[in-house]
Amino acid sequence: MKWQGKKLIMKAIERENIMKANISGFYFITDASLTKRGVLQDATDAIRGGARIIQLRDKKASPKEMLEAAMSLRETTAKPGILFIVNDNVEIAIQSGADGVHLGQEDAGISEARKKMPGKIIGISVSTPNEAMDAQEKGADYLGVGPIFATLTKADAVKPIGLAGLKEIRKTTSLPIIAIGGITHENARSAIEAGAGGVCAISAASGDGVEAKVRAFSNLFRK
Repeated sequence: MKWQGKKLIMKAIERENIMKANISGFYFITDASLTKRGVLQDATDAIRGGARIIQLRDKKASPKEMLEAAMSLRETTAKPGILFIVNDNVEIAIQSGADGVHLGQEDAGISEARKKMPGKIIGISVSTPNEAMDAQEKGADYLGVGPIFATLTKADAVKPIGLAGLKEIRKTTSLPIIAIGGITHENARSAIEAGAGGVCAISAASGDGVEAKVRAFSNLFRK
């Protein structure tokens, strides 16, 4: 009975978070290759540091491992104002009760994901104005724009679009933008000033001291 009650509370928080979704601020992506304390603890520390969105990303995990991690993170992120997103895998997002899914240009389409996840959040990675306009027309809820700067985290990343590219995309869409790719404490503010409503840093927010690193980013969004 206690677990059933906990699940009901989590469902209520999930519905409220999606209805009031404010896709902005610091967006934390887990990285199993960079973690020092485990992705679950990293997510907990990131939330303490002010992260508003937690994304589970692990390209090397098996479906079983991915689902187990997603279920654990769903429980960890079941807090007012915190969104939980699964990278690439719509089925894992559905099974874990995630708030949404983030898709790349090569992943399943937005319309297909929407059919399977009505009422959930769907984000998509873009690097050009045309991709941004296409994503908006197809019903995406937010855009992951980048890489803004050179990044070592993603081996298949395209050429950096720079702040000029970010500004051009900002002109073409009204969707919330999360800037990603080579984001550091030193350049994050410039991305915000160029039109990003949120930023995501992986290398600069991973390893030791996740809470403090994330707090430094989160402080950029406080008036």
